[in-house]
Amino acid sequence: MHAPLPRPVTAAEVSARTGALIQGGDPQRSFVSLASLESAAPDSIAFLAGRKYLSAAQASRAGAMLVTQALADQLPGDLLKLITPDPYLAYAQLSQWFEAMLAAPAGAALIHPLAVVASDAQIGVDCRIDAGAVVASGAVIGAHSTLGAGVSIGAGAQVGEGSVLHPRVTLYAGVTLGARAIVHAGTVIGADGFGFAPSAKGWVKIAQLGSVTIGDDVEIGANCTIDRGALDDTIIGSGCKLDNQVQVGHNVRIGAGTAIAGCVGIAGSAVIGERCMIGGGVGIAGHISLCDGAIIGGMTLVERSIDTPGFYTGAWPVQTHMQWERTAATLKQLPQLRQRLRALAARIGLPKDPS
Repeated sequence: MHAPLPRPVTAAEVSARTGALIQGGDPQRSFVSLASLESAAPDSIAFLAGRKYLSAAQASRAGAMLVTQALADQLPGDLLKLITPDPYLAYAQLSQWFEAMLAAPAGAALIHPLAVVASDAQIGVDCRIDAGAVVASGAVIGAHSTLGAGVSIGAGAQVGEGSVLHPRVTLYAGVTLGARAIVHAGTVIGADGFGFAPSAKGWVKIAQLGSVTIGDDVEIGANCTIDRGALDDTIIGSGCKLDNQVQVGHNVRIGAGTAIAGCVGIAGSAVIGERCMIGGGVGIAGHISLCDGAIIGGMTLVERSIDTPGFYTGAWPVQTHMQWERTAATLKQLPQLRQRLRALAARIGLPKDPS
């Protein structure tokens, strides 16, 4: 159930926030929630992302709808329409505004009595630190940030302003997290990378002397693990989005604006370019690179570098998506091809296939 806003917002305010043009309604009409097509009420704003959902939009009870001009004429005439070339983007903008309105009111830094904050830690204005959180010596927490219950901030770590760390997030010593970050529960940033040297007496641990540097506007899902570098830092560029349960090995570098879906594993020293999209369950080998704009389909195993932008899919080995489609089609035909080969071998008197 969508929560109502603490105050109504008008269509004119929504237009100012998103750049959408108001059509067929009163600019001063007010709304109290953002809702799906199915659950919307007359005081809700919904969005129509494409023709696929047109029938649901036509049946929706929403009082206003973000919609393209091309689809607006197919909606009820009495519906207030907010015309925009990208309704999904406008919805994203509204969702952030509504979330901020629903958050706790701003005020002086609020530190729970059961939080532990070192005397020399720097806590910015309007921060909230919940019960069980620990902020170690020399750490810096930027203004307007939130540390959820049980968050651990190591010595000298830095959290940029406006960041939200959900319960049980751990930042090891020296980690730098940029402004406006969102890190979901259970994520660990700065643990030791997997580095060991073989010897006659067994594995000898390589001390991980680097750290982790993360840019601005990064969102990291629940239970992710981002390892510190062996010598240089592990780096995640500004604007990156990581889904849940992503493993980033030591000394990995991820370019700005890259999005990574759940359960991806990136081995040490891999370099991921800017604006890449990596599907769920992908495995990326260490010491290889992906160029800017590479798109990797789900469950693909990437064992060699990719230097040409495109859509790549497959497990053995990675190849362009078009090549993989041809390979997959051939694989489906293998049983029939085998039967045909057996029949041909029998006609020309070749020995029978022992399998």
